[in-house]
Amino acid sequence: MSLRFHEIAESRHRILNPLTDDKLRLLGEICGFTPGTRILDLACGKGELLSRWATEYAIEGVGVDISKVFLDAARNRAEELSVADRVEFVEADASTYMDVPESYDVVSCIGATWIGGGLQGTLSLMRRSLRPGGIVLVGDCYWTSPPPPEALAALQIGADEFTSLLGTADRAEEAGFELLEMVLADLDSWDRYMAPQWWAVSDWLRDNPDDPDVPAMRDFLAHSRRSHLEYGRDYLGWGVFVLRPLPTDENSS
Repeated sequence: MSLRFHEIAESRHRILNPLTDDKLRLLGEICGFTPGTRILDLACGKGELLSRWATEYAIEGVGVDISKVFLDAARNRAEELSVADRVEFVEADASTYMDVPESYDVVSCIGATWIGGGLQGTLSLMRRSLRPGGIVLVGDCYWTSPPPPEALAALQIGADEFTSLLGTADRAEEAGFELLEMVLADLDSWDRYMAPQWWAVSDWLRDNPDDPDVPAMRDFLAHSRRSHLEYGRDYLGWGVFVLRPLPTDENSS
């Protein structure tokens, strides 16, 4: 799915993941941020996480994304919430973005573990910006039950790309992190993420009949609806996992 397809499909979203407003609020409550907490959000999308938490907790943050469309929306949202002085949005590739090492209290990557080639690689990227004693917030999919081959084919996901919920915790531990907490999507969260995309794409197809991407977007719409209804709701889970680096001696054992 190209960046343009994401920008079209997610045009109705503020949060570009199956994370509802209530669950975003819950995640902030769980983490207990204090004024001045510094957060780096990799692949930040429209920056709702940073802007909302800057409003609610007076955090400071930097969001990184490659999409000009999403970053424009993020900056507009920060202005709307009067927190543009607390959050900054940078156009860059989150997989290669470098800041001052160990300069953030929290590093987040919510639903974009592709930046590190999967959960463990992404955790490695996130660690380099994390202060000692800091936490990471990583959003990723997991299998709610073992998917049959036809589900993998329909969802276009490799069998080993994700694992069970317990397997996700194990992968995090293998990468040197302890699972502290989690906020999981439910079926309604998934539907609130997926279904608005269908309406957005349908409107785009109606309004742009001569665009060269019309055939591919039409195929995307049909596939997205069918795969979610037939398999996604039954097998694919998603959550934000709150992690902390294991002590060095435990990590090296």
